[in-house]
Amino acid sequence: MHTTCEVRYMQNHLKDQTSPYLLQHADNPVDWYPWCEEAFERAKEEDKPIFLSIGYSTCHWCHVMAHESFEDEKIAELLNKYFIAIKVDKEERPDIDSIYMAVCQAFTGSGGWPTTIFMTPEQKPFFAGTYFSKTSGYGRIGFTDLLLEIHSKWENEREELLKSADEIVFHMKRKSKSEQEADERILQKAVEMYKKSYDEAYGGFGDAPKFPSPHNLWFLMDDYEKTGEKEALQMAEKTLMQMHRGGLFDHIGGFSRYSTDRYFLAPHFEKMLYDNALLILAYCRAYEITKNPLYRKIAERTAEFILREMTSEDGGFYSAQDADSDGVEGKYYLFEPEEIKKILGEVEGCAFNQYYDITEAGNFEGKNIPNLLQSDPTDERFGESLAKVYQYRKNRYS
Repeated sequence: MHTTCEVRYMQNHLKDQTSPYLLQHADNPVDWYPWCEEAFERAKEEDKPIFLSIGYSTCHWCHVMAHESFEDEKIAELLNKYFIAIKVDKEERPDIDSIYMAVCQAFTGSGGWPTTIFMTPEQKPFFAGTYFSKTSGYGRIGFTDLLLEIHSKWENEREELLKSADEIVFHMKRKSKSEQEADERILQKAVEMYKKSYDEAYGGFGDAPKFPSPHNLWFLMDDYEKTGEKEALQMAEKTLMQMHRGGLFDHIGGFSRYSTDRYFLAPHFEKMLYDNALLILAYCRAYEITKNPLYRKIAERTAEFILREMTSEDGGFYSAQDADSDGVEGKYYLFEPEEIKKILGEVEGCAFNQYYDITEAGNFEGKNIPNLLQSDPTDERFGESLAKVYQYRKNRYS
């Protein structure tokens, strides 16, 4: 066996990693470290700069640079002698990738992978780029010459490198502060826009039809946590509560697509998987912030609906439920008072009808959408009744 092969397939500090990308480099002759304190401590002790390479397992130019340079023993010898080499999988550590991609863009005006960074043991970058070919040509410096040039400057012109590192750190901090201030202005402007379109009487935003838009409610709750803006939380809570109390929430199971009126009473009866999934998140977030157990209960009941009606026997999820039954929108979801009494009996049926606003006059085309707009939503007397009504409704048009 040739000596070069023995050197080439030495194992470095990546052999025990779980990242597929890092394991692709475990047999490189480069003495790679993962991102770890040990690597930075060694760089300080040996007074060496850090060479950081960031990529991912399906990146074409990452593979090209690996084959050209990181599998080359002469380049590996330069890296191992003059640098501490660190490999990062951007998919495993997006936090690190986002920082040094911003550095690369600041240095070069663009970015990409592999991301090539040279920095001090204190993690101050002083040079950045992306892919470098093995040899110089066409006016571009090759990786071999780049390593020698940076080593020379580290040994002989270190102050210049450190000055460059300080400048880029200062630039990044100033840019980060500026972007943060801009983001804060944008977020505040968004909150003001919600305030202008908010329906103070019935919750929600704008005119009918009203969509649940749980991501907007999540945003308002986040804004409350970050800024203490009580009005943001109040708008989110009022909307979440009104959506639940109205007919938008099918009190026998799940949320409908949107409300056709400003009260959240009469929905478009189609039900979407992603609407319900996002609403579960929104109600869980409300429970996390307020500790109001009703929000948790709504989230749990919505999840039960998905598992019960929108999950197939083999574990997949159905994307939607039709609004129509026998060609009539909402027919499946509407009730009459006598119908409920037949299911539950006279006494229980009358109490159920009163609680869920099921009347002779009706609230939707002469029939009734069960709702809690005039009732206490925390009343838990009718759990067994709802189960009976669900079983009846499930079979009445089958």
